Amino acid sequence: MKAKETTTILDPIHTDVFLGGEEGYHTYRIPSVITTLNGTLLAFCEGRRESGRDQSPTDMMLRRSLDGGVTWELMQTAVAAVPDAAMDPCPVVDRTTGTVWLIYDRWPEGYRGEEIAGVGPDAVSCWGTHSTDDGATWSEPVNITATTKKPYWTGFAHGPGVGIQTQSGRLIVSCNQYEDGHRCLIIYSDDHGKTWQMGGETGPAVDESQVVELADGRLMLNMRSTRGKRCRAIATSTDGGQTWSDIRDDPTLIEPVCQGSFLRYTLASEHDRNRLLFCNPANQTSRVNGTVRLSYDEGQTWAIAKTLVPDEFMYSCLTVLPDLSLGCLYETDGYRIIRFARFTLDWLTDGADGIERK
Repeated sequence: MKAKETTTILDPIHTDVFLGGEEGYHTYRIPSVITTLNGTLLAFCEGRRESGRDQSPTDMMLRRSLDGGVTWELMQTAVAAVPDAAMDPCPVVDRTTGTVWLIYDRWPEGYRGEEIAGVGPDAVSCWGTHSTDDGATWSEPVNITATTKKPYWTGFAHGPGVGIQTQSGRLIVSCNQYEDGHRCLIIYSDDHGKTWQMGGETGPAVDESQVVELADGRLMLNMRSTRGKRCRAIATSTDGGQTWSDIRDDPTLIEPVCQGSFLRYTLASEHDRNRLLFCNPANQTSRVNGTVRLSYDEGQTWAIAKTLVPDEFMYSCLTVLPDLSLGCLYETDGYRIIRFARFTLDWLTDGADGIERK
């Protein structure tokens, strides 16, 4: 008899993780959370020192949880960048080595995204740091710009969210560039993070994205769209991200133009069926109604949708916990709070679905 592995929680449990005004930072923004090979939760965000605006003096902050998000250790600085801005955290776990890579962009002091054009091709740079002890300590950051960003690009950003490791072992982080119509791409490493390369670009009018490997080996990008449809944009790749399909709109995944989280939950080869998750503010005009969706057909349709947070809900990031329950780190309360919600598949599907391992 197959054993059910989820832990039933009647309602999601919400815990404040980062509060604006504390620890010397005006605002905390851009949440990212990932579960390490040992089950430690790493919650990252931007610590904006002086104001809430993008590209203000910003360090990359981190809190760890050793008990599935019930309690959180004291905040630490993963990357010290002030007076520059370390932005758009995109961690990825190498499940072969256990190493956690943190990829991010660094913006020079005093410039915002809309001001960066004309400053020069090195205005924004791409960086990586890594941890071999579940985020307790971090290596000296390494500049990977030369192989991950074209020389003439000015604006460039990662994720934000998380990266993935494919079945072949490749590490992948999604990105977007501002120079030529706002297009998405991936950067990848085939040597466990030692070196990074860039893939090809999608069509225009898309930016903040997350990538998933589909069961058949294709990559799928789920992207914020400025195409005027007020829904997410989708592109797929059959060659590891070197080329991308034409962009299609997914009218089910409505958005007010906001970042969203897109994540592999289970594979039929390891569990009972394929499942993908998506989370965003499901509203076409306002960043409210934080909704988690579940797909059983690799993102073609979304069979399940349930509201996690009915009121303010901005940027978010999903993660799968060791017991196969789920976590979501999200912005709320006028960008004053980054909060963690823990919930189960039972809650999401009203008891209709439970995971069984083969």
